[in-house]
Amino acid sequence: MMPDVERLAERFANDSYHIDNIYRLVIQPKSVHRPFRTLKYGFLFIIRGSVRISVNDTIYELRRGEVFHAAPDMHMEAKVISESELEYYSVFYSLGKMSVEDSNHECNSHFKLEVETIPKVIELLTMLHQNADTPGGIGKLRVKEIFLSIMHQVLAGHKHRVNTNSANKEVIEEAISYIKRNYMNLLTLEELAAIHAMNTKRFSYYFYKYTGYRPIDFVIQYRMERASELLKIGNFPISDIAVSVGYANPLYFSRAFKKKFGVSPSAYIGNDD
Repeated sequence: MMPDVERLAERFANDSYHIDNIYRLVIQPKSVHRPFRTLKYGFLFIIRGSVRISVNDTIYELRRGEVFHAAPDMHMEAKVISESELEYYSVFYSLGKMSVEDSNHECNSHFKLEVETIPKVIELLTMLHQNADTPGGIGKLRVKEIFLSIMHQVLAGHKHRVNTNSANKEVIEEAISYIKRNYMNLLTLEELAAIHAMNTKRFSYYFYKYTGYRPIDFVIQYRMERASELLKIGNFPISDIAVSVGYANPLYFSRAFKKKFGVSPSAYIGNDD
């Protein structure tokens, strides 16, 4: 599930809670944790490596820069899925009685967050671990101060990432519409990225993230779909269809078409499938 980070921030800013334990662990590749029931509220901060966690039959794959939260009495299993060691910090905490009784409490759920300022969070986690056993009220205050700094970095970073991804998704949707209107014209990655105010690397990354295709591969796939429609509706020369979908060279078009459909354009004309 996706937590409401503003509500979660309100909880840690205003509610009563206590930091119980802080651990740093390094787990060997391919290690499997036997099934268990969680006993406390807790966060896992992934520093390196990756792990697949099942919690109440929901699967999470966690990698560097991601944070996982679980509540008490949840069924959990875990397996390291990276070739390298898994390193993470775990922070366990207790809630005040009124917070625990609130069934809508954000902390009573499991969820994943993505961190933007990873080096800063690692620095703070190291400090938190080093100060975990500092005695006295001043020591406890220091632990809570560091923990709140971590939560601010995590929640603010996650919110910014979500907002940025939402904006980027809108840009890619606009790019898809642009391609569908202009597929018959010469389209380059540089032109598509520039039109949508991104550099080529960033544009290609987000286009693939939201469509599963690299931009130019998407252009080719869309051209081939339009070509197949033209082949089915009329007895047009292959050269005319090639030009209609953006290929001046009929031979190059035929190769691209066969790569997509497994047959040449001329063979496709008689295929009703």
